[in-house]
Amino acid sequence: MEKRLKGKRVLAIVPPLGFREEELQRPREILESEGAEFKIASVRQGTCSGLFGGRVKAELTVDEARADDYDAVIVVAGADSPDCLWDSAELHRVLQQAAESNKVIGGICLSGVVLARAGVAGGRHLTVYQTPRTLRELAKAGARYVARDVVIDGNMVTAGGPSAAREFGRKLAERLASQGVEWQ
Repeated sequence: MEKRLKGKRVLAIVPPLGFREEELQRPREILESEGAEFKIASVRQGTCSGLFGGRVKAELTVDEARADDYDAVIVVAGADSPDCLWDSAELHRVLQQAAESNKVIGGICLSGVVLARAGVAGGRHLTVYQTPRTLRELAKAGARYVARDVVIDGNMVTAGGPSAAREFGRKLAERLASQGVEWQ
C-alpha cells in the first residue's frame, strides 16, 4: 500500500520542559504511519521532558531550523510554553518562513498563541486552549477564535488541547496530502 505522505517532512517544535506527550505522539504516530518523516526541535538541543515523564530528543534547535527544509511546521504546547516558546524570535522566524512559503502550519493547545505572536494568525480562524489570557492574545493578533476541537483555515491547523490530538494529526495529514492545493 502506497503511503500518501511519503517524502513529506514535518518539523515539530516542543518546549524543553513539560510538553504534553499526547500532543506530540498522537500526531506523530498518524503522520509517520502515512509515510512522513518527523523531526523534533526545541529551544535547546538534547532531551526534552514531558509533563508525565516522557522524553524525546530535540535533534536540532529552533535557531538552526529552516522552514524550507520541511513541508509542515507544528508547535506542541506544554507547561513551559508561555515562558520559552511564546516570545521566541527564532520560532517566530521559522513560522513566518513557513507561512510565506504556504507550508502546513499546526499549533495545539497553548501553542496557538505562538502562531498569533509570530504574526501568522492575523485574520485567520483558529482555536487554542481557552483561557482569558490565550483569548486576549489571539484577539490582539487579529485572529478569530473558534470554540471547536480542531479548526482548519487554509494550510493552518489548530487544536484546542490534548483531547483533540488524534483529530489534529488526521487533519495535518489531510493538509499535507493535498499540499499545493489552494484552500479558501
